[in-house]
Amino acid sequence: MSSFSIHTLGCGSARPSLRHQPSSTVVQHRGSLYMVDCGEGAQLAFMRQRLSFSKLRHIFLTHLHGDHVFGLPGLIGTLGLGGVGGEITIHTFEEGKNQLTRIFDYFSRDLPFQLNFNVIRPEEKIILETKALTVRTVPLEHRIPAVGFIFEEKPKERHINPEMTSFHNVPVSLMKKIKAGEDFVKPDGEIIPNKYLTTNPSPSHSYAHISDTAYIPDLAKKIGPVDLLFHETTYLEDRRQDAIERGHSTARQAAMVARDAGVKKLLTGHYSSRYNDDSLFLKEAQEVFPDVILNKEGLVVNLD
Repeated sequence: MSSFSIHTLGCGSARPSLRHQPSSTVVQHRGSLYMVDCGEGAQLAFMRQRLSFSKLRHIFLTHLHGDHVFGLPGLIGTLGLGGVGGEITIHTFEEGKNQLTRIFDYFSRDLPFQLNFNVIRPEEKIILETKALTVRTVPLEHRIPAVGFIFEEKPKERHINPEMTSFHNVPVSLMKKIKAGEDFVKPDGEIIPNKYLTTNPSPSHSYAHISDTAYIPDLAKKIGPVDLLFHETTYLEDRRQDAIERGHSTARQAAMVARDAGVKKLLTGHYSSRYNDDSLFLKEAQEVFPDVILNKEGLVVNLD
């Protein structure tokens, strides 16, 4: 079972379509679930993937357009009816906090969990940090304030070499320090370098979620060489002018960002309902960047 995976609940855009659901993605990391955007029907798609509501503790909103938010009142109501306890935090702009608070106060009174808001801004900043993961924002260019979210694992501990630690009689009480990279000092003063007691840690993985935005050449530097980049591909090059006017990107432009950032794989999505053949997005992106995954509802991408 993967410890870091990306679950697509919806990869359509603003205009309703029978082929795709509105935007919503779930990041699963070490048993915890993090939702990015919550378009209509997100809670049903969540259930279809057999994800656990009790493990959802953070919801990140890239911006406040309806196709990224309208599923949230229903989700919060369902979580309340299900008796989910603890705390849930919604990361959104000040206006989002104000509007959603009014909605929840009317439709979702007396929730069994504490609902928190973390007010974010269109800036580069770490907004969440756990023992194993950080989430940071990068500003985007859309018709209203918008951000992307970068999920990055922290460096992992080194692996114990059991044969060597047994040979040198390393006490169990010191194993945590050995994993952290410390050398072992024997009772007689002999120093055993850590490299003889451990092996290299497993690689840390990362995911960038870049939704509604115009093409930003400098964005690649802010994202960095992540393992997987979701970058919106609302249009093809045949509608580049529409992309410019509406603050969106083409599949080719998304591929340019992936190439310039040095990412391992690009994930498409936020498809305009004007297109009936999603393979066109794959084809256009691969002309610039070969490692492209064509997104669809129900898709799960394992990073490890």
